Amino acid sequence: MGEPEAAVPAPIPTKDEQTMAFLAQFLQIFTGFIAPLVIYVLKRESRFVSFHAMQALIWQVIYLAVVIVVFIVFFVGIFATVVTQPHPPSIPQQPPAAVFLLFPLLWLMFMGGWVLNLIIGIVYGIKANRGEWAAYPVIGRWARRIVGA
Repeated sequence: MGEPEAAVPAPIPTKDEQTMAFLAQFLQIFTGFIAPLVIYVLKRESRFVSFHAMQALIWQVIYLAVVIVVFIVFFVGIFATVVTQPHPPSIPQQPPAAVFLLFPLLWLMFMGGWVLNLIIGIVYGIKANRGEWAAYPVIGRWARRIVGA
């Protein structure tokens, strides 16, 4: 009957492609989504570079969305505690409870995200510089579909 189709080997990237893919991965540590976006737009014809740049771009967009949602929750929590607290003129105003409850979570999320961003940028940057088609968990499949790699 029908034999399963053999996987087409991925093309071996040139040294220039490896360097650009490395930069897309590594520079996301410092520039967020800007460097991967610029590299993706400039090197779209290279499947290897666009794959690595798209992974970094997707990761940065997800991270930015999470940061925005956490900020919204933080400020809504502060606003809700300020509005619901009675403010008699003789009693000094206390800081909102959300500051004490949500600020440590906000700080942990930022620091954890930064450390994760640092690790991802370095590890996948090294892999890209070696010419590996290393894919992020879950995001790598999305990037492959988007760029057709």
